[in-house]
Amino acid sequence: MEQNSVKYLVVTGVSFVLGVVLLALCYNLFLLPNDLVVSGMSGLGIALEDLCHINATAFIYIANIILLFVSFIFLGYEKTKNTIIGSLLYPIMITFTAPIAQYILKNYPITDTLVLTLFASLLYGISNGLIYKCGYTTGGNDVLMQLLNKYFKIPESKALAIVNLLVIILGAITFGYMKGIYSLFILLLSTFFIDKIMLGIADSKLFYIYTKEEKKIKKLILNEIKSGFTILPTKGGYSHNNGSLIMCVVPNRYYYILKEKILEIDPDAFFIVDTCYEVNGGVVQKKSLL
Repeated sequence: MEQNSVKYLVVTGVSFVLGVVLLALCYNLFLLPNDLVVSGMSGLGIALEDLCHINATAFIYIANIILLFVSFIFLGYEKTKNTIIGSLLYPIMITFTAPIAQYILKNYPITDTLVLTLFASLLYGISNGLIYKCGYTTGGNDVLMQLLNKYFKIPESKALAIVNLLVIILGAITFGYMKGIYSLFILLLSTFFIDKIMLGIADSKLFYIYTKEEKKIKKLILNEIKSGFTILPTKGGYSHNNGSLIMCVVPNRYYYILKEKILEIDPDAFFIVDTCYEVNGGVVQKKSLL
């Protein structure tokens, strides 16, 4: 158990630091040089550097430290503890990766706006995904989001959207509406990569099947699909009749086959199909590269 705990801490720590380094590199490579105000204190810093001639990196240092104190006072230690390291490490990594970014931009410049936006979205999404997966944040937006949630009872997702939107609008006012559109595109596309990093790629489908031909469906799943299933007792909300629901997980490649076979056996079958990101235990089909 101790070895597993140490291994988990090492993997988590390395993943978190890697995520922060990649986020800082994304800032220095794509966001700052191209005036892309995506979100957070880094986006606000880019806008204020143009508006008020305040060094963007210095602003991030100061803003993150101030928000840490604000978080301690108004949110408490428990809500703040996972923000401390990220809030301090992120601006440090911005300083550390700046020369690396300058070297890359000098020798391998990206002039195509679409390519630049796609690379920025990819790097921004992967880096944030790694950070969130480890249970940490880099402060900034996350502190403001929690404050809005606590004191104004705004759901966290909406609070984060409000903060991000205000920052992007400021960027659009400062650098023009096209920059604002590119920034919004990066933010939206990066959420796709964040989800993939945090949840993984869904390789299975979860079926809930209610049918009058229960025996035939069970035989189909066992013999043709080569998968296990679980029987869940049910009671109709309208009819109040007792019945059973077949729950099974199948690889994506068997989704269409199973769906069509179910309808062949019972055209009136009721079933729900959901995306399944992870399966542990039970009898399921082995993964295949094909």
